[in-house]
Amino acid sequence: MVVRRGRKLRTPFLDIRGRVSGGGERGLLSMAFAPDYASSGRFYVDYTDNSGDIRVVQFRRSANPDRALRGSARNVIRVEHSQFNNHNGGQLQFGPDGFLYIGVGDGGSEEDPSGMGQNLGTLLGKLLRIDPHPGGGYGIPSGNPFSGGGHRPEIYAYGLRNPWRFSFDRATGALAIGEVGQDRFEEIDFEPRGAADGRNFGWSHFEGYSRFKRGSTPSYTPPVLVRSHGAGFCAIVGGYVVRDHSLDGLYGRYVYGDYCNSRLYSVRLRPRHASGNRALPVRVGSLVSFGEDARARVYAVSSSGPVYRLTG
Repeated sequence: MVVRRGRKLRTPFLDIRGRVSGGGERGLLSMAFAPDYASSGRFYVDYTDNSGDIRVVQFRRSANPDRALRGSARNVIRVEHSQFNNHNGGQLQFGPDGFLYIGVGDGGSEEDPSGMGQNLGTLLGKLLRIDPHPGGGYGIPSGNPFSGGGHRPEIYAYGLRNPWRFSFDRATGALAIGEVGQDRFEEIDFEPRGAADGRNFGWSHFEGYSRFKRGSTPSYTPPVLVRSHGAGFCAIVGGYVVRDHSLDGLYGRYVYGDYCNSRLYSVRLRPRHASGNRALPVRVGSLVSFGEDARARVYAVSSSGPVYRLTG
């Protein structure tokens, strides 16, 4: 939908409800505009199709800037996910390198029964990095860390359970991932720009800082922040490092939340640790996502309906 001057326009930007399956954690998961959207009109949508598989599809804007061309759909990538309806991941984000990053969950059920998180031969439980082609499909960026030996070259990072929301700091290029945990812990994973690619964030050998399953965990990178279910957390929602200059008290701090805990929080992220975690004087019930606009303003989205913007 398009909101202009506080009012929702009657005609949607794009309607693809016939392509999308619902139920569980399925549905329309995310969208991202190409870095050259102003000239190309290309944007990308991540959803679960009618068989339950994850699809990323390219569309184009029409001559009317408030409408997309529904018939412009071009398939970019498909990830088989039909067995279980949860842990689809769902975030799409263009990185500072201009490539498209895709968060994909471990395939669902609980406890990663098939060991997808540590398996480099599958796209499940991974953060992918691809170079979408204008006519559909994709290429593999030359700097991707895995190729050959049965490894999937689309993989940028692995060991993820359900990277529901991740973001890049628009000032530094650092990557922060809100990684939804199992029964005890929620975590934020962090990678500064320029760090070695191919990081292993531990799942399902680790949940938070704690060992979850036995096994070798090469290139393991622990989380920088862990929140416990005992403290009221259940499904962490990753946000953004605030670069809105009107928010002096939050500038440079990472804002995040949780589906079960209505408080929003901010923290400073650094390699290997986070500091200064504190609650904000604002609540958003049933939080499911954050967003950032072209002016660096940060938004919070509730599944109850409202969309909020953080203001000073």
